[in-house]
Amino acid sequence: MNQTIDISSKSVSHRWTQHDTHWALSLFGTAVGAGILFLPINLGMGGFWPLIIMAVLAFPMTYMAHRGLARFVLSSRHNDADFTDVVAEHFGANVGRMISMLYFLSIFPILLIYGVGLTNTVDSFLVNQLGWVSPNRVLLSGVLVAGMIAIMLGGERLMLRAFAAMVYPLVAILAFLSFYLVPSWQTPNLSLPPMGELGMSLWLAVPVVIFSFSHAAAISSFANIQRRHYGDEAQGKSEQILKRAGIMLVAFVLLFVFSCVLTLTPAQMAEAKAQNVSVLSYLANVTHNPFIGTLGPLVAFIAITSSFLGHFLGARESLNGLVTKHSKLTYKSADKLGVIVMFFAIWGCSVINPSILDMMGALSGPVIAMILFIMPTVAAYKVKALAQYRGQVGTYFIFITGMLAISALLYNLMG
Repeated sequence: MNQTIDISSKSVSHRWTQHDTHWALSLFGTAVGAGILFLPINLGMGGFWPLIIMAVLAFPMTYMAHRGLARFVLSSRHNDADFTDVVAEHFGANVGRMISMLYFLSIFPILLIYGVGLTNTVDSFLVNQLGWVSPNRVLLSGVLVAGMIAIMLGGERLMLRAFAAMVYPLVAILAFLSFYLVPSWQTPNLSLPPMGELGMSLWLAVPVVIFSFSHAAAISSFANIQRRHYGDEAQGKSEQILKRAGIMLVAFVLLFVFSCVLTLTPAQMAEAKAQNVSVLSYLANVTHNPFIGTLGPLVAFIAITSSFLGHFLGARESLNGLVTKHSKLTYKSADKLGVIVMFFAIWGCSVINPSILDMMGALSGPVIAMILFIMPTVAAYKVKALAQYRGQVGTYFIFITGMLAISALLYNLMG
């Protein structure tokens, strides 16, 4: 009888379904935000060899970290436990409350940034590409934010369909642009930089790579839905979906990054960084190519929208957990209140269009690194259900990577 269970279990965990495809696309969409348009600049400035090394490390850094967080969420004794429940269960009420609050505060500023970014992108497209008069910012931002939140309120099925509808065109456009630039490729400088300079470039590139591929905001909801969908097979299925999402993410993004880096010199990358423009905007300016100039806003719109949905998923879940644990509100009431508060906060920020948002995003970085890399490692040595991962190479790898990311982020903030 046990043998039969094992065989059926194995067949379930290895069978790939439409549900799995939709979730792989959702994780891809959460990770690919507007940051992808700046990733070639941030990585290309250090030269060719740091880029090669970070390209090799990108997949293990991305997959192992998110796998660790999913394992942490699934380690709860309770089948319906979200991230806030799990941290309270494993680290106690007070520490759990603090971690949950930090988790929410690390995601929410990103939503504010995306609200502003989406409004600016659509406004710029309407004015510069379509020749329209700039619309009323209050009305434009309100419609855009309400539209994105409405997708999330439509339930899991609508959300997954929306991700699929956005991610396929995004992948196609990124691949097309990558190959479109091939005739402009130049031979890179293959000389190896001094070890000190190489080490500094790699160190500072770690957080850039981590956050360009991060889909941590969606992992708690993702893991819980796999538990409801697959039961005891949730962990195996979660890791399978995470692996395929990570491969697709790293492959398509690095193809785009390499194509841009081989098209532009490190000096041009530095100039683009100084101008604070995306790589597609800079390419359009230096090549005077209207085709690239038109595709840039489209890529930004799709990337920001898909990433907004994934981050809203995480912010909504964590805020609901915090409110229900520290008030007498039911989960349904807390959810309604949380959605209303977040809508008006994102809308208001999109109208005001403040410049402080970049700093808010930078400050959320160390917290995301701690939750994505450090906390699952600590949990492996504290939580009995995760004891099997103690001493594994992957556990040490993500811990060291997380420490490098946090130290690099703090170095940048102090600099």
